[in-house]
Amino acid sequence: MCPHPIRVRTAALDEAAALAAVQNTSWRQTYSSLLGERFYDDEALAARVRMWERSLGDDRLTIRVAEGAGAPVGVALAGPALGEDAVREEQLFILYVVAAWHGTGAGPALLQAVLGDRPAQLWVAAENPRAVRFYAREGFRADGAELIDHDADDLREIRMIR
Repeated sequence: MCPHPIRVRTAALDEAAALAAVQNTSWRQTYSSLLGERFYDDEALAARVRMWERSLGDDRLTIRVAEGAGAPVGVALAGPALGEDAVREEQLFILYVVAAWHGTGAGPALLQAVLGDRPAQLWVAAENPRAVRFYAREGFRADGAELIDHDADDLREIRMIR
């Protein structure tokens, strides 16, 4: 556990590269056994920077950053649920915390900052038991919906709702 306190704040418009770096690092730490190197390489990082640039300019989205030791260590993004099969009005799209900051309270603080206690849905990799347990502790439950992400090496995802 890191000795530095966590501060959750609104993301700044010029933080796309920093948020992409947090996401990329977290993906590598979490999914390296499930997904190939192309998901973490320079091209993937550049695509994440572009995604964050678009997201930071979208006022329908809520984006919060967990900062520790003066740098971003986690990020969360929520907004209106996507898809005709949505079962909640809001959706958590992203919640990533770099591994060195797991267990510091950054994850729950980020979730609270973007959703509060409101009903929501999310999709999580079925083979990420740590994340599934985290969301269950935060009041989410699997509702039986699944999808196969063909763009992510056929990663199986489950929908969780609260």
